[in-house]
Amino acid sequence: MSNATVGDVTFGCFDVVAITIAKPKFRFMNNDLTQLAIDRYEVADTLHRFAFGLDHGDADSLASTLTEDCVLDFRPAGKKLGLDFPKLTSRQAILDALLPLLGPLDTSHTVSNVQVETSDDSATLYAYVMSQHFMPREGCRRGAENALLMNRYDCDLVREGQKWRFKRVTIDNAWMQGNPEILNALASQRALAAKAKRSK
Repeated sequence: MSNATVGDVTFGCFDVVAITIAKPKFRFMNNDLTQLAIDRYEVADTLHRFAFGLDHGDADSLASTLTEDCVLDFRPAGKKLGLDFPKLTSRQAILDALLPLLGPLDTSHTVSNVQVETSDDSATLYAYVMSQHFMPREGCRRGAENALLMNRYDCDLVREGQKWRFKRVTIDNAWMQGNPEILNALASQRALAAKAKRSK
């Protein structure tokens, strides 16, 4: 809304009212709202790219979402699921742990209930992520054993250049169905195969 200043001036028997109208600030408000909308979209898109990287075993997509010193903590979820998963404290550690673990699986992640708060070059994100995991090439087979997890993501992000990246990702579990040991099965399978190969 514009601000107006009113002044009375008298000429003979006539009163002249002078009105000065201040310039509207809509343009600045619109610019601020546009940038806020862009930031919120790009922060949410960081989580979507993270999920895409996991589902497709895509190291570049996954790496693009993480700061070099990003911390990923799956321990709150792991404790509920009976999985021993260490706290990961760098981009490379996250790539080295997640890609061999989830990449070969038939896996899908669905993001919902995204809440974003931004402040200059930092942001927080809270979301639900539903993930379903099957052993390799088992996802299309009817009745195949699987793990269906509904996890809560609590994240801090920072803006690096033109991209938002995760500085911290903490994952807790809301509920699960199926067998979460599938997440360990492939790693165990590979360890046994490697041991058998060494013994030959």
